[in-house]
Amino acid sequence: MSVEAPSPPAALPSARSLGLWHCECCGLVSQARPGEAHARCPRCRFPLHDRKPYSLQRSIAFLVAAVLLYIPANVLPVMGTASVLGDEEHTILGGIAELWHAGSYELAAIVFVASIAVPILKIAALLLLVATSARRSRWRQLERARLYRLVETVGHWSMLDVFVVVILVGMVRFGAFASVSPEPGLLAFGGVVVATMLAASAFDPRLIWP
Repeated sequence: MSVEAPSPPAALPSARSLGLWHCECCGLVSQARPGEAHARCPRCRFPLHDRKPYSLQRSIAFLVAAVLLYIPANVLPVMGTASVLGDEEHTILGGIAELWHAGSYELAAIVFVASIAVPILKIAALLLLVATSARRSRWRQLERARLYRLVETVGHWSMLDVFVVVILVGMVRFGAFASVSPEPGLLAFGGVVVATMLAASAFDPRLIWP
């Protein structure tokens, strides 16, 4: 008795083929009108697109800016301290080393992960997503979709150093005895964080599923 092989499942229709557009602002799914080039969400009036315009190009541009800003962010000082003992400038790596030598291993590890590891891994992950989407690759699509969600989730924690310095600047004001001031490296680091956040926002995760 012969057993017939099961037939492959039929391909599911895509939202684009059904004329369904998803609003990035309020999440409403609406039916696109035939021939309508500049549609707006019927609920919030946000412009609708079946794909984000120039998604890969904008993501690449923001990633290039992030890579260029990452060098001065780690070379230039992010914080300066002035006291009766003298003036000192601190870089991110120098601050991590000082925390480690002072015995604050947990705090040093947190700053290292938030300020060094997360930006590098986020840039690498976005480069992987952009490169594979540009090639219309079907390699590990589910894992790449999860990676994109992870990048969006942890990206905001990269601002930890900026928040710490701003709090210190507001708190440590003792006149002529001691003061803390932000330095150019902090601006470059903030630029790295903002550029990677914009790159993640510009990337269209629907490109993972060509």
